Amino acid sequence: MFNKIYITIIVLLFGVLSVTAQTRKELESQRKKLKKEIEQVNKLLFNEKKKEKNTLEDLKDLNKKIEVRKQLVDAINVEATMLSKDIKNNQIALDKLKEKLAKLKEDYANMILKSYKSRSKQSRLLFVLSSRNFYQAYKRLEYIKQYASFRKKQGEAIIGQAEVVESLKDSLLHQKEIKNKLILAEKNQQEAIELDKKKQETLLTKIKRREYKYKKSLKNKISKEKRIVAKIDKIIREEIARANRAARAKAGAGKAKKNEFILSPEAKALALKFELNKGKLPWPVREGLVVRKFGKQSHPTFPGITINGTGLHIVTSRGSDAEAIFNGKVLNVLVNSAGLKNILVQHGNYISSYNNLENTYVKKEDIITTGQKIGRIYTDKVSQKTKLVFVLFKNTTRLNPSSWILKR
Repeated sequence: MFNKIYITIIVLLFGVLSVTAQTRKELESQRKKLKKEIEQVNKLLFNEKKKEKNTLEDLKDLNKKIEVRKQLVDAINVEATMLSKDIKNNQIALDKLKEKLAKLKEDYANMILKSYKSRSKQSRLLFVLSSRNFYQAYKRLEYIKQYASFRKKQGEAIIGQAEVVESLKDSLLHQKEIKNKLILAEKNQQEAIELDKKKQETLLTKIKRREYKYKKSLKNKISKEKRIVAKIDKIIREEIARANRAARAKAGAGKAKKNEFILSPEAKALALKFELNKGKLPWPVREGLVVRKFGKQSHPTFPGITINGTGLHIVTSRGSDAEAIFNGKVLNVLVNSAGLKNILVQHGNYISSYNNLENTYVKKEDIITTGQKIGRIYTDKVSQKTKLVFVLFKNTTRLNPSSWILKR
């Protein structure tokens, strides 16, 4: 009976602990990921000394840091709340275990006392010899054996229960230590956010004084980006048309839909492999921080102004190379008026674009492999930022690269 109770308690207790431990492990992993992201923000956005001050750019960087810090604070609070619940539940479990242990000890003490009194009145041998017949003597002997076995099991149950109590005590102490560290971490992050918010207010005041100038500059930049995007779109359409003409001339391929590649069996197989790796493709840089997401989004400082992310703007370390996300062929290497390059890599009817390169290691028609270094990313002389603009297409349709590359 006591063994069954003991085993049931252990199974239930450690079953609950394992579930909460698993959930806390996920939260801890998220917290570490956000902490690493803050380190990246500091390293990639704030470590380099800028030659010229750009208040709007500085504010954007600061907003990014505050945003990630807030996410970290939220993650810490969720983890601390769950830990508090665990501590409370484990304390209740510990109190119940202590009660059961005390009851076991009390029952055991009473049994020992009764046994002692019984022995003082008559010995076990006399108890057996005083039987009326052999059958009764046999039954009394079996009773003595069972009683001794019961005492042994109850003693083992007490020892086992005591071990569980001590184990849970240690677990509670460890949980309380973790919670105290989380509270301290949350406090430090809140203080850092307050300091960043003061800097944010100072920058906003400066921007407000020259709002017209900044808005005009921003609108010019957006217009320039639109022209570049339109030019790249035109080149891709031309490349598809050129590739289709070559396919028809070589293999007598039929007509294709407008702005879609005519695919050979090999190209179809490559495109299928590319699709099957959706969400698992490597990043185009070894280390990076997304500073502009894909799609239309409101400008964080000026309401009413919309910016369009044609891909991902990824800031990385100075001297970093762009790396191919999948096997393919270099469709073209484009050069803008400032001499910066954009490599287009074809993967069947998919195209990956690596823009803002100062040097290239590949040329048109080159066959490349996943992870191959294809060009050195340009570091802006003024902002000191090393930024890759990474865009993904299916034929001429832009895709959200975040859905295709690995989550970090």
